[in-house]
Amino acid sequence: MNESAMRIWVDADACPAAVKEILYRAATRTRITLTLVANRMLPVPPSPWIRALQVPSGFDVADQHIVQEVRTGDLVITADVPLAAQVIARGATVIDPRGELLTDTNIQERLAMRNFMDSLRSSGIGTGGPKAFSNGDRQAFANQIDRLLAKRQ
Repeated sequence: MNESAMRIWVDADACPAAVKEILYRAATRTRITLTLVANRMLPVPPSPWIRALQVPSGFDVADQHIVQEVRTGDLVITADVPLAAQVIARGATVIDPRGELLTDTNIQERLAMRNFMDSLRSSGIGTGGPKAFSNGDRQAFANQIDRLLAKRQ
């Protein structure tokens, strides 16, 4: 696949606003198509490189749209571990909103941990939620995007 045809897909329903802002700037700077997929309409800046795609409401509808559309060489931004596993299997690169690069090497461990925490919650054990998104997370994400896009050029 031609590397210049890379596209960026965002699982946008729960994506932090700071991450979206970083992606808007990166897409415009690099002229890479950025698509935010959500089950509600999202406002995006006017740009030929940025679009928001509203999918019908329903369990994992946005995720399944991304899985169907993603190609080898695309970049997906998601905190959803099962979605990450599916798009990695299709040859895409995945970064979570905190800047962690998810790969075929570490995704199985992340899936196992997610399933373990899910089973704890199902049995009534409180596991707490994710920590609040911080400036450090924003910076880690921006650095990871810059590294990946620099490799592309």
